Amino acid sequence: MIRAALCFALVPSLASAEPRFEDDSAGLPLQHVYSGGWEHFVGGGVAAFDCNGDDLPELFAAGGTAPARLLVNRSDKGGGLRFEAGEVAEITGVTGAYPLDLDSDGHLDLFVLRVGPNVVLRGLGECRFEEATEAWHLPQRDAWTTAFAATWEAGQGWPTVFTGNYVDRSDPEGPFEACDGSELIRPGAQGFGLVESIKPGWCTLSALISDWQRSGTPELRLSNDRHYYVKGGYEQMFRLATLEERTDWTKVSLWGMGIASRDLTGDGLPEVMMTSMGDQLLQFNRGGGFEDAPYAQGTTAHRPYTGGDGRPSTGWHAEFGDVDNDGRADLFISKGNVDQMPGMAMDDPNSLLMQGKDGRFAEAGLAAGIASLHRSRGAALADLNGDGLLDLAVVNRRAPMELWRNVTEGTGAWVGVAPAQSGRNRQAVGAWVELRGAAGEQAQEVTVGGGHAGGSALPLHFGLGAGTDAEVRVVWPDGKAGAWQPVRPGEVMRIERR
Repeated sequence: MIRAALCFALVPSLASAEPRFEDDSAGLPLQHVYSGGWEHFVGGGVAAFDCNGDDLPELFAAGGTAPARLLVNRSDKGGGLRFEAGEVAEITGVTGAYPLDLDSDGHLDLFVLRVGPNVVLRGLGECRFEEATEAWHLPQRDAWTTAFAATWEAGQGWPTVFTGNYVDRSDPEGPFEACDGSELIRPGAQGFGLVESIKPGWCTLSALISDWQRSGTPELRLSNDRHYYVKGGYEQMFRLATLEERTDWTKVSLWGMGIASRDLTGDGLPEVMMTSMGDQLLQFNRGGGFEDAPYAQGTTAHRPYTGGDGRPSTGWHAEFGDVDNDGRADLFISKGNVDQMPGMAMDDPNSLLMQGKDGRFAEAGLAAGIASLHRSRGAALADLNGDGLLDLAVVNRRAPMELWRNVTEGTGAWVGVAPAQSGRNRQAVGAWVELRGAAGEQAQEVTVGGGHAGGSALPLHFGLGAGTDAEVRVVWPDGKAGAWQPVRPGEVMRIERR
């Protein structure tokens, strides 16, 4: 485990790299809109993953009452973003999707969240999919699913998955104080098995399984929407082995929308970021518990920074990533009014919070060119054209999807790391990748979940700053650490377990 704190004084100087993005939405083959009534006020996620082996991420975007779309990446390396429509069965009612290799056959599958029974699409390679919902014994329920997370428990050939549900569609007394329960689905012999219910539910909108304490014991953290549980609810943490809720930590209640994690202090422990209506909440991981970040940290992003609307913001998808490759993780937050909530901002631009040398964050969304005033929902912060710079895909409610190409000049070096192992859990979900070099010490975990209704299955991206002399290792899901090895800047390193 990395134990040393970041020492910013030792980071080599890097010419100021002010973030800049260009609107490449014209590179989409159609105007894709997340549409629908009140059951699609939430959701609108997007999955980013490579389904044809060309090292460029495809996108699968939720459509609500419109069909979900598979967008196949045809961008030229380093060039403009360009996608074409992929072939996939027409599925409506989709709130989001997460990519993972469920059957460990080397092809990424899609777990599709819906208003209605969820669907599993099995990847066949070359961006072809077939429905495997029944074949893999996915339990069916007419719920309103808005959250997902997954991991491989020790000795299991299939993953344990969590599906988080929002308001109970069958409760005639709803929607207030009518939150639905959620499910933890254990693995079966060839697919899904035992279902364990989490009741009462607190209107879960995002979930993430992480080894929060680096103890070898992953735990499930839920972010819940106070708007509908009204009272009595809170953010939750569960031990997975026996599905036991933790009560030995300080409870937090907020209008939880999205969740993200990243080690920001260099101690190897992941911090947690939760979006909300009003203040966004960053908590530092102190080993035995979590501590709210002070206002001066710059992560609350509580009001619009342009557009003239002074009412509180509504945050949705949160994702950490090093936008300028200076060795410090930055933070993207998609924003937008739920629909017409009068107490919240209507003109609510997405936030791009850049981390400085002192660890504090500063808003750069307007200068970067991403200050769209659409009602945004899900997003992906990913290198879409293979040039080592993280681009943006944003799904909007009742407005067209957007693509933003990162054209920042004067950025640092970078490296991508893709751990892989044979047999079960090919993606090495639960592994930690640790990097040490002139830009400090960094650690990232391979997870499935988080964000708002969508996530990525891509190589882990590390900025290296001005220096390129760094080394990396993988701590595998069972806790065994691989050897340190030199990084290859400007490449994606595929590290296979031997």
